[in-house]
Parts: sequence; structure tokens; C-alpha cells
Amino acid sequence: MSGPVVILRDVHKSFGPIHVLNGVSFEVAPGSVTAIIGRSGSGKSTALRCIDRLERIDAGEIVVCGHLVSDPGLVLRKLRLDVGMVFQSYNLFPHLTVLQNITLAPRMVKRLGRAEAEALAERVLGQVGLADKAYAWPEQLSGGQQQRAAIARSLAMEPKVMLFDEVTSALDPELTGEVLRVIEDLARRGMTMVMVPHEMGFARRIADQIVFMHEGRAWEIGHPDIVDAPATPDLRQFVGSVL
Repeated sequence: MSGPVVILRDVHKSFGPIHVLNGVSFEVAPGSVTAIIGRSGSGKSTALRCIDRLERIDAGEIVVCGHLVSDPGLVLRKLRLDVGMVFQSYNLFPHLTVLQNITLAPRMVKRLGRAEAEALAERVLGQVGLADKAYAWPEQLSGGQQQRAAIARSLAMEPKVMLFDEVTSALDPELTGEVLRVIEDLARRGMTMVMVPHEMGFARRIADQIVFMHEGRAWEIGHPDIVDAPATPDLRQFVGSVL
């Protein structure tokens, strides 16, 4: 794909009387990492959830991997084949082993045979440093390992875009490092990613583009250098409060 992989054009979203997204527009190039930053309540996570159609927008347009996400007739299954999403909570099925958690969607959605799905699972587990945990139960894993298993589960669907919503916010610093190393490796491999990061330093290091959300808008967009030289007092104040 030569054009943008993700496009938001004048996107609006309200929850009751609260206008959470107020005309958000930005694009994500293939093979790039976009970090969406901003204060709590600025619309970061809502924008991410709208990209994956977990929330329906009220106005505007979202296109992801050629899918018109804002189309009421969108076939969600086709979108989910191209987009993987990892949340703050790991959402692993506790009654399934790590291997079973990862092979479930490839077998049910992509109709892969057991042997093929398990080979795929072993490959992505190796990618996230959990090759030796295939037959472990989720409760036997640390928080960092569970989050890496959740990333492996998304990778097993071989998505074109990965979305990360503050995936380390519930982890202590040591476990956070485990997960960030996996995401950094994905970036080196050329995975297109859109993330709401919990660590500003990591965002500056890994991102190709920063989108600063403020009052429901994409207030400033640019190279990570914008964090060092904000064009608006709003971004300057935000950076001063988190760094």
C-alpha cells in the first residue's frame, strides 16, 4: 500500500452531551509509528477505538487499509483481519493455555488447521520472547508476560496495522520494559502502529509522528521534535507537566 494506511477526516464523536472528538484529522503512513498524546479526556483512546470500529463515529470519515470504517455496512470481520488491537487489560481467556489463546482466532476466523495455527503461534511467541510459555496458563504469567502474550495473539492474525492503548499503564517499571522492547522490535520490522503511550520518553524515541490531542482535536501534528519545540502553549504546558 503506497498511500496512507489510516486516514481520519474531520471525525466527530459524542457521548451524550460530551463532544469527545471534535473534527479530528490525521493520516498514518505505511510502516510508520504514530503516537497520540494528550491529557486524560482529550480523546486519545476514543480515537483509537473509532479506528477499530469499537465505537461508531457521528460524522466525518475513517479509512483503514482501504476499509471505510465509517460505512454502516462495513463487514467487521474483514476490518479485524487487517487491524490488531491491544488494550491496557490483557483479556486472555483464563481457561485456555497461552498457545490455545493465540490459536483460537486463526483457527476460527482464518480457518487454519491445528498444526498450521500452532506453528504460527510458536513463531509469534518467539517474536515476543515467550517461546517457553506456550503451555502455561495465563495465571502463571507475570503482568508483562500476559501483555506480551496479548500482543502475540494479535500478531497471530497477521494484521497490517497494530493499535496499542496504554498497554503498559498497569505494569511496574521492570515489566513495562519487557513490553516496550517487543513494541520497539515491531517498529524495526516495519509494522504500522498507532499507539496511545503511557511513557512519553518512549513515544519520542519510537514514533515517526506525534499527534497531540487537546479539546477533542488533533491540536499539533508533526515529527517527535514538536515535543521539544511546541508551536502552541497547550502542548508546551502538557510537555512541562509530564516530563
